[in-house]
Amino acid sequence: MKTGKSTQQRRQSDLGMVEAQDWQTDAERAPERLTEERRVSPTGQVGSGGWLPCPKQPRDSGQPVWQSGKEGGTARVDASRPFGSRRSANAQRLVDDESRRETTVNDLSSVSSASQPAEDRVLGQSSQLRPLPNASDDFDSSSQMRTLSLGGALAPKLSTFTLSARLRGRSLVDDIDLTPDEIVEVLETAARLKRMHKKGEAHGYLPGKTLGMIFQHPSTRTRVSFEAGMAQLGGNAIFLGVNDLQLKRGETIEDTATILGRYVDCIVARVAKHQDVVELAEHAGVPVINGLSDRSHPTQALADLLTLKEQFGDLKGVKLAYLGEGNNVAASLLICGAAAGVSVTIACPTQYQPPADIVTQATWLAAASGAKVAITDQPFDAVAGADAVYTDVHVSMGQADGAARAVALAPFKVTDAIMSAAKKNAIFMHCLPMHRDEEVSASVADGPQSVIFDQAENRMHLHKALLLHMLC
Repeated sequence: MKTGKSTQQRRQSDLGMVEAQDWQTDAERAPERLTEERRVSPTGQVGSGGWLPCPKQPRDSGQPVWQSGKEGGTARVDASRPFGSRRSANAQRLVDDESRRETTVNDLSSVSSASQPAEDRVLGQSSQLRPLPNASDDFDSSSQMRTLSLGGALAPKLSTFTLSARLRGRSLVDDIDLTPDEIVEVLETAARLKRMHKKGEAHGYLPGKTLGMIFQHPSTRTRVSFEAGMAQLGGNAIFLGVNDLQLKRGETIEDTATILGRYVDCIVARVAKHQDVVELAEHAGVPVINGLSDRSHPTQALADLLTLKEQFGDLKGVKLAYLGEGNNVAASLLICGAAAGVSVTIACPTQYQPPADIVTQATWLAAASGAKVAITDQPFDAVAGADAVYTDVHVSMGQADGAARAVALAPFKVTDAIMSAAKKNAIFMHCLPMHRDEEVSASVADGPQSVIFDQAENRMHLHKALLLHMLC
């Protein structure tokens, strides 16, 4: 009798009901076993690195499977490895058994190697690629077999991370909520977290923590940096857009804050009115971070200080010139920069200067740190001797007087001539999003002095530092 395309001879059993092949031609493969099941077996069928080569199996004595003692081609019940005698071609194995959580390979390249110590059969860091026998080679003669194990049950070990507990449970609503010393601590933590991230070193110090994110404005950098940062710290983030809450249906900020404070461990809010984030912090009972308001943008300014520190080493004595409207970003740069010892000059039209109380606070902080604060309507005077030139969009979302702003702010566009008036090694900064050839020339934005993408990346590392200080 013939079945399918096979031409091998088959013979009937005594009962004439079952047919058995004279030759074993079809390779079978048992379901993959867990790594833990491939440990040393007292029977000797499984070695420390996995299955022993075919000739070492008790049932593989060279006779066909159907000759193993049962009629009908059925293998013995004690057969431990029900595969055939051939393997697929061109298979390769990467050997690396450095840790259980990384790729591990058990090398059983020969029958004699099964008796060698495990450390002699496993390659270390100098991993090698070895091909398995071709399909035309007999597995019994090659005596080679590879196994691959990915992952593992052991969690990655975390390095000891020491930091101040002064910010534990506190909020960051206004720029003045952090003292100069606390700003330095947060920047140092952010720099260390960035180094760990670059090295691929695990830093999941906030397992089980949840961040609630209330966003009344669209966002790219603030949202993604907080979500990605919280995930890297081992926690979770819940995004709550304007249509995800009952605020638009009349629920009060106080009720929303009280409820969210019982669900999450921290709240970041990107709001239209600064008073909203103030009320959230008053009633939430958990730390609240101002992700942006119409008055200030403290997380942006702190991340910018991290960028300046990377570029110039020490913040003391650094001069930053900001060209454009004295908006929330400019206000936070004044406060945070003055507190950290950075001299900040704002160049803007008279009608678009920062609030007077912000300038007063910045002046007091600058007097204590040795920095200087200045407001002018002359852009070239502002950038003279500057280490960094900073700008923002001239017309922000939701502003009704966009045309008037564009006209008034046009002389404060950052051009190649403006950059030439600053120091030779001056950098260009922008908080993004950016409109090339409106507030900044494309040649400057994409030129060698631009660090705008370093700024954007540092948002994530700074946010992680704040979360770590507030929630540990």
